[in-house]
Amino acid sequence: MPRSDSSLADREPCPWRIVDDIGGAFSMGAIGGGIFHTIKGSWNAPKGARAYGALSAMSARGPVLGGQFAVWGGVFACCDCSLTAIRQKEDPWNSIVSGAATGGILAARAGPKQMATAAAFGGFILALIEGCGIMFTKMTSGPMGAPSPDDLAAAGMQDPTAPPTMGGFGAPSAPPPRRSSNPFSTPPSSSSSGDFDSMGTETTFSTGGSSSQES
Repeated sequence: MPRSDSSLADREPCPWRIVDDIGGAFSMGAIGGGIFHTIKGSWNAPKGARAYGALSAMSARGPVLGGQFAVWGGVFACCDCSLTAIRQKEDPWNSIVSGAATGGILAARAGPKQMATAAAFGGFILALIEGCGIMFTKMTSGPMGAPSPDDLAAAGMQDPTAPPTMGGFGAPSAPPPRRSSNPFSTPPSSSSSGDFDSMGTETTFSTGGSSSQES
């Protein structure tokens, strides 16, 4: 299935995404709600019973907020998987539309007006989240408008990040010497055979030559 955003590559496939989102939303709501209601319970409790009030509020209201987050995450994941199956691609529009649909579904019992308001708010929140994620990804991925290796190759330029192919300061490296396929061949001599042919093969001595001529 095609993906138009590299940040979506880390998400779970759709059948397991629902379970993953429900678990993550419940954990987020339970932990955040526990911290919030601990502080609130300690603040509202009378003196001498602040610790007991904080623990009571956390145990009573923390799981409730976690369950509400889990319901929101489950409905959102179902809408997201449905849009992915219908459109056959994953992009930020799936998340934005899923957020609007989730807000409208959860507020359906309050009437059409509240349903429309919750849908608009959910879509706006998800649009902000997706926009911030895309902007952060572009800021951390490198300079804007950097040419790709294909663009450099089309322009006849060398990619500066590619490994070097020439030795020295841009000078082409010399090719290795060619070796003969015969291992018993002798290398050619530096002097030509004509130099040896021009030299005489007979050796004469002055004393021997004079005595032979007199006799």
